[in-house]
This record gives sequence, structure tokens and C-alpha cells, in this order.
Amino acid sequence: MFRTLVCAAAALCLAAPALAQSREAADHSHHRHADFQSTRMHVRVDGEAGPGVRDIILIPGLSSSPKVWQGTIDHLGAGWRVHSIHIQGFAGAPVEGNAEGPVAAPVAEEIARYIAEQGLDRPAVVGHSMGGTIGMMLAARHPNAVGKLMVVDMVPFMGAMFGQPGTNPTVESVTPIADMIHAQMLNNPEEAYRAQAAQTVAAMVRDEAAEPMILADTAASDRMVSSNAYRELIVTDLRPELANITVPTEVVYVAFDMPGMSPEISDTIYRMSYATLPGVELTRIDDAAHFVFIDQPQAFFAELDAFLAE
Repeated sequence: MFRTLVCAAAALCLAAPALAQSREAADHSHHRHADFQSTRMHVRVDGEAGPGVRDIILIPGLSSSPKVWQGTIDHLGAGWRVHSIHIQGFAGAPVEGNAEGPVAAPVAEEIARYIAEQGLDRPAVVGHSMGGTIGMMLAARHPNAVGKLMVVDMVPFMGAMFGQPGTNPTVESVTPIADMIHAQMLNNPEEAYRAQAAQTVAAMVRDEAAEPMILADTAASDRMVSSNAYRELIVTDLRPELANITVPTEVVYVAFDMPGMSPEISDTIYRMSYATLPGVELTRIDDAAHFVFIDQPQAFFAELDAFLAE
């Protein structure tokens, strides 16, 4: 029953090949980039270290750039040094080390190295969609590196969305489907991607003013990197690792917008998905699509503020 939503997300994230842009050209000019050498990602930093200033890491989703977090960055304001991850190959960033193979897992390891090398003291981590997967990997595999974790609109095993009704999907059972989708994403004509992406953006964000930005990020993302990352998400099951997450964790999500799906069913799906994470807080925000922090910023900021204050 999730397949329509997931396929739509795939179309959005894999709309077109990359545009040739440098790291500097891909981002705004009013911030700086961290002094951190990686072929997997680079980091935009807003704010400066100082007495009482806390660190927070924002991880965008598949084919997105730090620009999607601009409203959140503005909201956090003084008192926070914000580290926004830009994954190589997404939204105009050169492909570099993400040319082949998995993306999310290596990026999670690089964020752990970034935290250690920059001397960050257990920063809060907020990840949207694929960024939520990366956040879970980071918190589960490097439990002492993270202070708090917020996952935005993502489940720990996206492959479950591709299972046949009445079955218990496993990584092994969904791998052939992931391989098929991966091949389709790489082989479809560019025009078909662009047309589908324009259609899908409207389903993933209700704020019409934000659609051009999200579509531009998508169009400037490398098809191979995004396709490989999407396949990785389908075949990654983090449920067995959730118990390794020991920091306060909140999952903010929206109800699935499909025929036959009610908010209560969405609640049940999220409860079941995170059943192995003790103490997790699950919060549904209504009247929003996948980019909930753009569609309902005040509701999202209220949840974020309360979570960071705990």
C-alpha cells in the first residue's frame, strides 16, 4: 500500500542528470564551508562557536541541498551553530566519491568523522527522509557522537513499502525489486524524468513557493548517485539496529496521503516501524506533505524547539 508514495518519491529524487556546478556555486554566499576534506560530502556552517552556543547538524533528503533547511536555520538563529550537510552528487555538488555504490552509509561515517575532527560535543542531529536514515545510522553506529536525534518523515525499513500484501518483507525479498527500480531509473529518458518530477514535486510539498527550489535541486542532482542512493534505501533495514540508539529520539511524520489510508493507520505503521526503539517519541503533523518543515513551519518549529529544550 506504500508503493504509490515510494515510486512518486523516486520520480522526484531522480528527475534529471547533474548540472556542472562547483561547490561554491551550488550554495548561498552568506555562509561558510567547514574546513573538512571529504569526497562524500561538504558542510555549510551558519553561526559561530561561542559561550552557550550549541551545535546542530541538519541532513537533507535524497537529491536535496541545505537550501531546504533555510527556514529552520533562520528560526534557530543566535545560540546555534548549524552544520548543514550537502552530499556530493546532489543538487549541483560534484559527484566525487559518490560515483559508485552506497551513499547513505558512507556519508553517516563521514559525519561521525566530521563530529570528531571538528570537536563537536554531542550535537543534535535532524535528518529529513534519506537524511533521517543517515541520522539513524549515525546514532546507532556511533552512539557517543550524537546528543539528540530527530527523524523527519522516514521509516527505518523503506523496503517494507514494496512487500506483497500479507507478507513480511525482508532485505532479501525486496532486493530484486530494488534492482529493477534502479535499472528503470537509470534507463528512462531524461524528458520522462523531468515531466514526472514536476508532477511529483506538487505531491511532496504543499507550499507552492517552495516547489521551484525543490525541483531545481532535483534537476541538478546526478542520476547515478541518486539512483544508487535510492536503491540503498530500499535494501537497508535499520530495525535491528534501533536498540543501539540510546539518545533521546523523536520522529516527526505526516499521514500517508493515499486512498484507504487514514491518519490512524499512519500512526500504527510508525508505531510498528519503531517498535524496537525504546522511548521514541512519535509526532504526526497534519495538513502537510513530505517536506513538513516547509509546509507547516510553525508546527515543526514548535516540536523542534521543545525537543531541543528537553
